[in-house]
Amino acid sequence: MALRVTPGMMHNNLMRNINHNLTRLDQDQYMLSTGRKLNKPSDDPAGITYSLRYRSELAMNAQYDKNIATAKSQLDHTDTVLGQLNDLVQRVQELTTQALNGTNPQSALDAINKEVSQIYDQAVAIGNDQLNGKYIFNGQMTDKQPYDAANADKQDTDTQKFYMQFSAGVEIPINITGDEVFGSSKDSDNLFKILKDIQSALTAPSNSSNLSAAAAQLQSRYDKIINIRSEVGARTNRVDLIDQRNQDLTQNLTELQSNVEDADIAETIMNFNVNQNVYQAALSTGAKIIQPTLIDYLR
Repeated sequence: MALRVTPGMMHNNLMRNINHNLTRLDQDQYMLSTGRKLNKPSDDPAGITYSLRYRSELAMNAQYDKNIATAKSQLDHTDTVLGQLNDLVQRVQELTTQALNGTNPQSALDAINKEVSQIYDQAVAIGNDQLNGKYIFNGQMTDKQPYDAANADKQDTDTQKFYMQFSAGVEIPINITGDEVFGSSKDSDNLFKILKDIQSALTAPSNSSNLSAAAAQLQSRYDKIINIRSEVGARTNRVDLIDQRNQDLTQNLTELQSNVEDADIAETIMNFNVNQNVYQAALSTGAKIIQPTLIDYLR
């Protein structure tokens, strides 16, 4: 027995198909307006898990980038300060060599003594150097001044390192302690002690052996400052390499996220035009189907 198709059935099917076409048209229009094919979890349940994972990794990389910027600033500043200290020590070496030649009158030695005194004060100022209001040579106790001019040779700094994380499982110390740079109070080549010894020796020129001994200790401290500066440079290079790796990783993750979330605009426009034509055709066909009235059936 043939199934009877009633006008009501035709109307219902027509409305269902038109609504279906309109829904597809609306989806294309929404993707074009947002530029994304993944606007809610139901759009791609599997894709949303990848999207959330990529977003999480990108957020972590953004924090790593901030840490890298902070580390670069700290290390570059530390290197600059160590360069200034290096110049001071070299100047003291020149003055000490000049004082040891044995032909200087006391007035010349007094002038050298005054310059060494000024260098001592500048060395203390470098030891108390700050970056963003924090003392860079006092370990993790960055809120406390490590040295005072009167007792700098008797003071020790905090020896704890300040580590920063730059990627998963990668942590690097970004600070150098004052004990490493200037020497601890127990070190015979403590820079502040050496400068005081040089000043004392210059007031008693007949005792040149003390000046020679201080000069030898000064060379020892100078070599350690050079080594510390090399270590800072090595850390800076490593941070630069990690920075480049993180930038590459961020670019890769962004591309992967785009593949999952972003719409192909050209394809979406094409689909939109196709679905628009289908929708218009459905409306046109529907108009012809529902055009007859009850009077037409009664004729």
